[in-house]
Amino acid sequence: MPDQRSKLGRPARLSRELIVSAALESDLGTLTMRDLAARLEVSHSALYRWVADRDELFDLISEVMVERILPTTTPTAEGWRDWLARLAWAMHDEFLAVPGYAAHVARPHRHNPESFGRLRDRVIEAFRAAGATPAMAQQSWLVFGLGVVQWLGARQAPHDMGPTEPRFDLFLDVLLRGLPTRTPAEHAHP
Repeated sequence: MPDQRSKLGRPARLSRELIVSAALESDLGTLTMRDLAARLEVSHSALYRWVADRDELFDLISEVMVERILPTTTPTAEGWRDWLARLAWAMHDEFLAVPGYAAHVARPHRHNPESFGRLRDRVIEAFRAAGATPAMAQQSWLVFGLGVVQWLGARQAPHDMGPTEPRFDLFLDVLLRGLPTRTPAEHAHP
């Protein structure tokens, strides 16, 4: 019977898809690269040939998550709010389904510029469909993105949210009624 260690470290057993799949089945809040290598039954060094570090691992995970959550339809002037609601609920379902992911995304860090750039561009497209100027569509993206991600991060954080957890449907209703953003007249700058 071959020694188990002889199987370890063979790069042919790995792919980015397998790495992401194994990571998504873990608690990302505590997952280490060594844990991931053990889960994949490869050596630590073999994993590093595919993924340079934890940041690159989260970049790969974010690519998959953004692909899962983005609606395939285009936001329209009549349906932009429903489009954003579908997106927010997809974020809710997908981000919270992976332990530690929402909490990680909510923390200040460098986000994957490609995947989160696609997300940003699509949300800005929705606000442009609603009639927002390019500057206000950008501000609306910031409010929407930060609001949803922070709510999800707080929901997934290990601390207690109190006796009554906030309802996402109520939060989302209030958020979407206030968007797209507009410059308040009393605070407008010349």
